[in-house]
Amino acid sequence: MCRGLCSVGKQESRPPGVGPHQSPRRPDRDSFVQCLVNLGLTESQAEQVYERVTKTHVKHDMSALTALAALGLNSSSIVKVLEKCPELLSLRAPEIQQRVGNLRKLGLLEGSLQRMVSHYPHILTVPVKRVNMVARFLREKCLFTVQQLTDILRDSPVVVEEDLQRLEYKFQYAYFRMGTRQAEMVKARLFRVSLEELRCRHCFLERRGLYQTPDKKGQTLILNPKLKDVLCVSEETFLSQVAKATQEELDVFWKLTVREMAEEVEEGREEEPSSDEEEDDEEKEEDDEKKHKWNTGYNRRKR
Repeated sequence: MCRGLCSVGKQESRPPGVGPHQSPRRPDRDSFVQCLVNLGLTESQAEQVYERVTKTHVKHDMSALTALAALGLNSSSIVKVLEKCPELLSLRAPEIQQRVGNLRKLGLLEGSLQRMVSHYPHILTVPVKRVNMVARFLREKCLFTVQQLTDILRDSPVVVEEDLQRLEYKFQYAYFRMGTRQAEMVKARLFRVSLEELRCRHCFLERRGLYQTPDKKGQTLILNPKLKDVLCVSEETFLSQVAKATQEELDVFWKLTVREMAEEVEEGREEEPSSDEEEDDEEKEEDDEKKHKWNTGYNRRKR
């Protein structure tokens, strides 16, 4: 049935100079607009989508439209999805269907799946292999449960495109430096926040005496604010209710934090250890972890 909706796309005319085995660079306007109208869009919406997608310099596959409709997106959602990510039209329907099927296997059910795609349609441009690699990393390295993994993908789908080293560092920072556990990370939607912002807000509180790294028993001398109260609030609320500071103070601290992180990256490149040194470090770290009273099951990487 869905194939019939866009069958008109197969009859599009070729512009002069384009042979029978060549694809036009831009989709035929009338065929494209009619296909969208058949999917339930108004002519005005269809024209809007056409103008948006033809600004990209990629080939367009009309079958992608039927795959989006089959996903259960309504006309308004399709318009928003294509405005946010016109690259979706460069994919073939089987590719989109395979990626949607994989997301369902990872626990994203009807309703949650459609909301996630509407919010972050780029998730469908990410290959299945990459999505599964990140999912495996979160399960095996960070020890999130199956349900926690599903919640992370639903609330923070951008995580599948994040560099794994940065992802690992962000997790370690929240776990070891801030003393938070997996359930709290998920509730605070940790992976929506950049590493820079996480570190800036935490260190800002720490240097003001409002946050303390837990000791080996997980105890602190002060009551730390919850992670969600640090990350899931606007900057204005963070300053007025959590940090009790001014915007100017945070701005100055932010610049210093960014500079410090840049210097650390540069130092890390200059002091990159040899493979033999890395093996020695890993053995030492394993011994240290056995002595550590936090039974995390996770090998802490030395900075």
